[in-house]
Amino acid sequence: MKIRMQLLSDVIFGNGMSIPGGEDISVLCDEDGFPYYKGGTFKGVFREALEQYLKWTIKDDGQIQEEIDRLLGCGGEDIASRPDKLVFSDFHLSGHVKQKILEEVGEGSENTILHALTHQRTFTALSKEGVVEEGSLRSCRCVDKGLNFYSQVQCAQRDEELVTEVLSCIKWIGTMRNRGFGKIKLTVIG
Repeated sequence: MKIRMQLLSDVIFGNGMSIPGGEDISVLCDEDGFPYYKGGTFKGVFREALEQYLKWTIKDDGQIQEEIDRLLGCGGEDIASRPDKLVFSDFHLSGHVKQKILEEVGEGSENTILHALTHQRTFTALSKEGVVEEGSLRSCRCVDKGLNFYSQVQCAQRDEELVTEVLSCIKWIGTMRNRGFGKIKLTVIG
């Protein structure tokens, strides 16, 4: 199955790193500077949504855990030993879009590409009195809303309907979801 993730708001695909004097949260990007979202990270978001979905449709906690383990496996399990287990590839911009951008800016323009698809946002913490707290200025790099990212999902045919249902329940991803970042729409396109 192929899925499209449309960004309905700015999203932070955090890479776990900061740039001293620059960004407190940087964006995960490939060697050419294109932002992307890890399939393994998405699997964790999918696991949360799957658990909620199964709680709505199955009442027995034991059955819920069995179904989660069947679809996503258990920690440390070898993927090769379970060919029916769900596997998500990383979410990338389409190859066509990447090619057009590379033709326009040229290879070796990682910063130009990154800055064309993202922007920097700053935040401060406010005190109870509504005054900016000293030393609270933070900065992060956000992926621009409106972009579409694509992933391949490996799953057994019998699980496609369930996977599609669970995907329709996922509305937020990325860092700082609780602050309005990361609103998305997922669509199965093939």
